[in-house]
Amino acid sequence: MVVHGLLWLLPLFFTPISFLPRTCASSPSVLPELTTPKVRHSNLLRSAIQRESSDSQEDELWSPLDDQGWIPAGQSSNRGALPEKTEGYLQVFLDGGLNQQRMGICDAVAVAKILNATLVIPYLEVNAVWKDSSSFSDIFDVDHFIGILKDDIRIVRELPDEFSWSSREYYATAIRPNRIKTAPAHASLNWYLENVSPVLQSYGLAVIAPFSHRMTFDNVPTDIQLLRCKVNFQALEFVPHVRELGDALVNRLRYNSDGSYLQEITDSNVKHAGKFVALHLRFDKDMAAHSACDFGGGKAEKLSLAKYRQVMWQGRVLNSRFTDEELRSQGRCPLTPEEVGLLLAAMGFDNNTRLYLASHKVYGGEARISALRSLFPLMEDKKSLASTEERAQISGKASLLAAVDYYVSMHSDVFVSASPGNMHNALVGHRTYKNLKTIRPNMPLLGQLFLNKSLSWSDFRDSVIEGHMNRQGQIRLRKPKQSLYTYPAPDCMCAA
Repeated sequence: MVVHGLLWLLPLFFTPISFLPRTCASSPSVLPELTTPKVRHSNLLRSAIQRESSDSQEDELWSPLDDQGWIPAGQSSNRGALPEKTEGYLQVFLDGGLNQQRMGICDAVAVAKILNATLVIPYLEVNAVWKDSSSFSDIFDVDHFIGILKDDIRIVRELPDEFSWSSREYYATAIRPNRIKTAPAHASLNWYLENVSPVLQSYGLAVIAPFSHRMTFDNVPTDIQLLRCKVNFQALEFVPHVRELGDALVNRLRYNSDGSYLQEITDSNVKHAGKFVALHLRFDKDMAAHSACDFGGGKAEKLSLAKYRQVMWQGRVLNSRFTDEELRSQGRCPLTPEEVGLLLAAMGFDNNTRLYLASHKVYGGEARISALRSLFPLMEDKKSLASTEERAQISGKASLLAAVDYYVSMHSDVFVSASPGNMHNALVGHRTYKNLKTIRPNMPLLGQLFLNKSLSWSDFRDSVIEGHMNRQGQIRLRKPKQSLYTYPAPDCMCAA
């Protein structure tokens, strides 16, 4: 199918930012220190805009994954009736963003099980980047969480009155004997039995802060692994208003107001009507600065990111020691919106593909995503799909915004994450568990292809297709030290 000609491309090269086309999705504000980013792969972009996709290629892209011979494992992780009494209360303080906190919650349940402790609903620290003060109950359905796990561990919403002094402020003012602040990353089960159990027995309350990535993935009994899986894939359900908004967005991506499937706009072939791709760009300022790569914003952007990097990490960014070419050839540069668009176009998604943009903030705003929009004009996001009233309950709350994106992404026909990260890891694992199509970009291959400025569109397309044949949701067994939340087989799944 021949798509829009060069008309879409012209504004990218000749139009000032204020006149860039604006269609479906909202336009994040351009950060003041950023100059207008340039199109970096103009030859590929021109060809991609005029691309053609065969019916067979599109059929393969949109078809669900075949049965891979793996099914979710039985979730009965309890070894018998719960003991009549517990050793005390376990309280954890979780840092990080939504998905890092999600994994911490799973680990906290497992630790409580190991210690025969009563778990207090985890406390979520205010996110240092997004400044979000959302609590556990603001994000997750507490009744559902407690109900699903009632046969595995005891859970309380709050500490009893006798421990009401145990607050975040209490531990911030001095060293407290019931607080464990030296839990090593990926600690073993024995570490918890040796170091936390005595605190429980002495004080009736053990507090672990910080608690993030504090439990090993290896040499863990099967029932404890299954319990972590049960928490992640069954117990952690978003609050009703997040699910309701997510369902509304999914319906608007799939259906017309009369309930019929949304039709393709330029073709009578409607086999793929009602389907959509969820794309997590993960291209915020932190990501751009930490990668130390060049993103086409010129000298001003390089200086701005270097300054930000120094302020945020005081030079502790190892990538800054390498050149942009070295980083790209090793696949260590996050994909820009333009590059993600070229990847999807090369794989065969045409310009009638409905794209849901799941990102909190895009570094560079509309100027950065205009090339992606030229390839996929039917691009939507939360702001374009939902009314102001519908967004009111999540507005300004990064964790709830991310929760909506997570929910929509779990219901998409295809999910693509531009660069690895906590959101990527959580969704890849969850969609693997449910055998859903998920495209994982081949970062080293794409880095090398984008460095080749003389590469033709046909050669680029063929290399992309070949390099992603087995990166669309195929089961990958977890290796030692890898996370079971990213690679749920074989810990959370059984070979059928």
